Amino acid sequence: MPLPHTIWLFQLILAIGLAVWLSLATLNNLQGFHGSVWAIGNTMRMDSLRQDPTTTTPLLRRAITSLAVHRLALLLVLALQAASAACAWTGAVMLLGGSAAQAQSWLNLGLCAMAAFLLLMHLGGLWFAYWIAQEGLQGTHLAMLLWCMALFFLFNLRWAA
Repeated sequence: MPLPHTIWLFQLILAIGLAVWLSLATLNNLQGFHGSVWAIGNTMRMDSLRQDPTTTTPLLRRAITSLAVHRLALLLVLALQAASAACAWTGAVMLLGGSAAQAQSWLNLGLCAMAAFLLLMHLGGLWFAYWIAQEGLQGTHLAMLLWCMALFFLFNLRWAA
């Protein structure tokens, strides 16, 4: 198989995988809305810092206990996830149809929305000091942001045959 075809196939597989992942993330947050609000609230209330062994830090003043704010944060993430999924699906379909330039634009838009919600989660977590007691969550956000960046470079790569 010629090199350009193998690159196209690899990009297509990852574009479809990205679209499916983003769709599942959106669906999970929609179906588990209350659980997702609770998870966001857990971070925003800084609950993990209040569990034994408790962490005393002046950062605890940043805690937000408003359920409405937790819901609003999830709705913002959901809107970005849905937009990202729609753009990724559009890009994947265009890539499948052989329109690489249009596909690239749509995939880039999807990755922009993905980077936005990942940065929202990561920077929000940083504000609420999740690095102290939620290291796994911080690591997950960083890994997903690196995945997003790697996909950006893959989708914008031009290979000479």
